[in-house]
Amino acid sequence: MNPPYELTTDIFRLVTKISEKLGEAKALHLDKPSPQLRKRNKIKKIHSSLKIEGNTLSEDQITAILENKRVIGSKQDILEVKNAIKVYGSLDQYDPKSAKSFLLAHKTLMNGLIEKAGQYRTENVGVVQGDKVAHLAPPSSNVDYLMGELFKYLKTTNELTLIKSCVFHYEMEFIHPFLDGNGRMGRLWQNLILLKEYSVFEYLPFETLISDNQQAYYDALGKSDKAGNSTAFIEYMLTIIDASLDDLLSFSNRPMKRSDRLMYFKSLRKESFSRKDYMEVFKEISTATASRDLQEGVNLGVFKKEGDKRNTIYKLVMDK
Repeated sequence: MNPPYELTTDIFRLVTKISEKLGEAKALHLDKPSPQLRKRNKIKKIHSSLKIEGNTLSEDQITAILENKRVIGSKQDILEVKNAIKVYGSLDQYDPKSAKSFLLAHKTLMNGLIEKAGQYRTENVGVVQGDKVAHLAPPSSNVDYLMGELFKYLKTTNELTLIKSCVFHYEMEFIHPFLDGNGRMGRLWQNLILLKEYSVFEYLPFETLISDNQQAYYDALGKSDKAGNSTAFIEYMLTIIDASLDDLLSFSNRPMKRSDRLMYFKSLRKESFSRKDYMEVFKEISTATASRDLQEGVNLGVFKKEGDKRNTIYKLVMDK
């Protein structure tokens, strides 16, 4: 039985908008950003998700930890960041439809922070906000079954990935399968579900928008709790994803630099190609710009040039 939710007009409208923006992001080659943008966005993603949980380290401090530099801060905050760097740095190793993978990610994320990291809770818990119990989680004896049903939903339903990712995020928060780390796991796993279909989500820090207004996040969870379905939370998360894509497109909606084009084209791993093939990927550049790009690629040892004039062919120099 699938988790309960209703597909509203707002949800359909948001899915359409997001799909269009994902297409634009791909056309602008933002699914394979420059190393600088990739690093910046991954740091923002880690910083924002941990900040929601009370971590006090800044983006600069997280950057320093990533670069193996010494940082002054609480041991717990530093360990949280180091664990998150390990998980976000190896996302391709996790299968979003696997409960085993889910537990492994939690074990890495919470290693040294709680006992029995990577194991479902065996105690009953409630979520406290201020001086009130905001949510009483299902009994611990039900957790294994409920999480099994949730992963079954991921594997078997034909629902859109955008919607499935939101449903999983909400339902996991509702079940609250761990003693700690549920919030960061919900955001991480939604990222991973989306990433398997849209590579841009590896670098899209929608957690920043959640962090900027945490109360709206908790309000959406509360509305869904009260309604007994995830509809309100789906609408909220789709709004967040839509706004984060707006931020990405407004930041990146400018001509790519030559180095960015060469790096992107190299990532396509075309073994042999012509200038025309290169221009099919970068439709916005002129013939002269394409020639200069390719010559720069030859000079840098990225490509090898064979033939002359109209018969010129370029070959990718494979990394050893």
